[in-house]
Amino acid sequence: MKKIIFATGNQHKMEEIKSIMADLPYEILSMKEAGISIDIEENGTTFEENSLIKARAIMNIAKEIVLADDSGLEVDALNKEPGIYSSRYLGEDTPYEVKNQEIIKRLEGVEEEKRTARFVCAVAAVFPDGREVVKRGTVEGIIGYEAKGENGFGYDPIFIPENSEKTLAQFSSEEKNQISHRKRALEQMKEVLS
Repeated sequence: MKKIIFATGNQHKMEEIKSIMADLPYEILSMKEAGISIDIEENGTTFEENSLIKARAIMNIAKEIVLADDSGLEVDALNKEPGIYSSRYLGEDTPYEVKNQEIIKRLEGVEEEKRTARFVCAVAAVFPDGREVVKRGTVEGIIGYEAKGENGFGYDPIFIPENSEKTLAQFSSEEKNQISHRKRALEQMKEVLS
């Protein structure tokens, strides 16, 4: 079976990815499962650039098809912050509870129609023959007034997707996988891979 290495060390993300891509005829491995451990400096200025930086770096080591994603939350009232800095927002090791509370605090007094936000995911594929493809998925919504829900991770407890009353952290993982930004980007990438 052909292999795809997904350039992430995030276990939550790998579970989501393996579930979304289960119907492809590939074995999907995390960097750890592929025995690769390197630090990659993501110094791009867009989600697309950062996903390509990661995918190229791993492909140069593994010589297999590599997928990488860069994703984050854009809050319109905060000039699209935290954006590409979503995982490093307020510092490398700051817990998401703190990040979520900070965003809610910064939006104090902002009315609902101006609390628009989106999750963005850019997935890059780099092939051993040098081909590169990038696909983008987004899910629109608003930032809630408080963190709610025990499921999901990251900014899920403060993000309410369009046409929903619940935060992403109140969705089951099956429900989330149906609408997530990662799912939307990966579905487009599956067409490239099949």
